[in-house]
Amino acid sequence: MSISIPGLTTVQIPETITVHLGAPDEPAQNVTVSFIDYIKNVASSELYPTWPESALRANIYAIVSITLNRVFTEWYRSRGYDFDITNSTQFDQYFVKDRGIFDNISDIVDEVFNDYVVKQGQLQPFYTQYCDGRISQCDGMYQWGTVNLAKEGYVPYEILQYYYGEDINIVQNAPIGGVIETYPGSPLKLGDMGPYVLLAQVMLNTISINYPAIPKIYPVDGNFNSTTESAVREFQTIFGINPTGIIDKGTWYKIRNIYTSVRKLAELTSQGILISEIPKELPTDLSTVVPRVQLVQYFLNVLSAFYSTIQPVDIDGILGPQTRQSIIAFQKAVDIPVTGLIDNQTWTSMYNSVVGILNTLPPSAIALPSLLYQNILYKLGSEGPGVYIIQQYLSYISTFLTDIPEVTPDGEFGPNTQAAVIAFQNRFGLTPDGIVGQTTWDKIVEVYRDLRFGERTIITQSKAR
Repeated sequence: MSISIPGLTTVQIPETITVHLGAPDEPAQNVTVSFIDYIKNVASSELYPTWPESALRANIYAIVSITLNRVFTEWYRSRGYDFDITNSTQFDQYFVKDRGIFDNISDIVDEVFNDYVVKQGQLQPFYTQYCDGRISQCDGMYQWGTVNLAKEGYVPYEILQYYYGEDINIVQNAPIGGVIETYPGSPLKLGDMGPYVLLAQVMLNTISINYPAIPKIYPVDGNFNSTTESAVREFQTIFGINPTGIIDKGTWYKIRNIYTSVRKLAELTSQGILISEIPKELPTDLSTVVPRVQLVQYFLNVLSAFYSTIQPVDIDGILGPQTRQSIIAFQKAVDIPVTGLIDNQTWTSMYNSVVGILNTLPPSAIALPSLLYQNILYKLGSEGPGVYIIQQYLSYISTFLTDIPEVTPDGEFGPNTQAAVIAFQNRFGLTPDGIVGQTTWDKIVEVYRDLRFGERTIITQSKAR
């Protein structure tokens, strides 16, 4: 499955942008406007409507690009600010709240607001620094210089090449999205997997070039393994963060901040995010799954049968709006803080609620074998709600059949689960391959039912049954 994360692996035009009406640390009002209105405002504030159209278009491309660079790199938000860009020309671009817009500039922006400049082979919008060229000079584009070039017959692309080099392209018709925040929504930790983990690994490995105390992560495969945990912990230590080894929101944005600085993503000399560096896919079928999200979704489906306010959800491993709403409904139902996130309190409460149901209701009411077993072979390395139910049943069975090792239900088919499956298969005359296929699955469910709801005579039965 292709990896596509707006703000990390793809560039997306935000619907709105929040502007700080002053320098970054200056107390000032924040205003949120549509992206296209912001570009029109800046262009009307920075440019003269009497300039040749080629000069206006070249400048508007630059205005869009520098704005998207701020958004893409989360330049200010990764530093703890609650805005995307300032109106200070010392740092960004000139924006005047409630100003009028020139008609010809408005028309051009309507055409090109989702077109931006990139360096060839790079992903992020290029930091198209510019200045007026008369009162102030810079290493980027001279606005008044664009007028002279336009009068000489240069087209917008040639004007941009004149100042930024021939190795640039103009990306056209970038997709428009909502408010972009790259944080995955819940902390990343040991055992998690998915595209956010993979991108964190890529960023940490890049940072480690400048900070060699951070161990290199290998393989970079989207699995939050012990090496990744060590790299995160060392990163946190270096940058004065509590070294938990967990990528919470603060750590995530600090990684983004340092990565942006190391790659010089907001400079004319940007090393850039090379498109070739962005992994195309994860080497796993769970490419969009943080493992326990799947399990939480299964929990929510079980709980929805007993709480009218909780809606069932798709078990897709994605912490999307549907799943968040059901998590919120659960949090309200059991009177815990409403966050919409799978925090420790929510996880523990949900886990205990579902275990209580599993331990008191007939398995036929909640096992959902048609959902959990669909020609799937559960074996060493498997993860998800199906594994959890297998473990839950085997854990209960092992309290009566002492030759079956005890299993801790965690949704991950590890060596202990494999050993318990093999012991179960040996006891009941099945092929002892440690794999739960249809035959083993059916027998586990049958034994669980007999032990919990039958006469429990099964305890005395022999292996040869």
